[in-house]
Amino acid sequence: MTVPPFLRPAPNARPAAVLILFGEGVDGPDVLLLERAATLKKHAGQPAFPGGSLDPEDDGPVGAALREAEEETGVDPSGVTVLSALPELYLSRSDFRVTPVAAWWHTPCAIAPGHPGEVASVTRVPIAELVDPDNRVALRAPGGFVGPAFKVRDMLVWGFTAGLLTTVLDAGGWAVPWDQSRVEDLPPEVISLAARG
Repeated sequence: MTVPPFLRPAPNARPAAVLILFGEGVDGPDVLLLERAATLKKHAGQPAFPGGSLDPEDDGPVGAALREAEEETGVDPSGVTVLSALPELYLSRSDFRVTPVAAWWHTPCAIAPGHPGEVASVTRVPIAELVDPDNRVALRAPGGFVGPAFKVRDMLVWGFTAGLLTTVLDAGGWAVPWDQSRVEDLPPEVISLAARG
């Protein structure tokens, strides 16, 4: 398959990884999400998976995803079983080559925001809430692009994270039909934060 030029990583695109961490919580199967601090220059206020750039000492994307999760949320890597490193995705806007790493949290631990000034909150979001049709919406960005979003736990999950979540929920057989004609504009306050980086 030929990859269109606009989807091909730039030669100097930075490698990064995110951890899609599933667990069994008090409300059933869940996934770990964080909300980035509103003071950041890039991705301010956005819900996201734990993750970030690969460091030279990381053991590839898996090592980076586990390290970032520990630093950002307090997850103990020894309580995590890595299931798979998924195919790399290219984010042209931020020029990252992101490897999603799927994992199972067999021994959950206490979590809390790490990196003062970078992470505002950390939460385990039940799969049942994510697939609830009442919590699903399509969001229209200022340029006209429409993508999936989730309204859960006082968070508006959109963009890359929502797209990846949608793919994973579909692939896992968890998806529930929802009204995809329910289209809303990206809120002005979210646009303002997103415009920073």
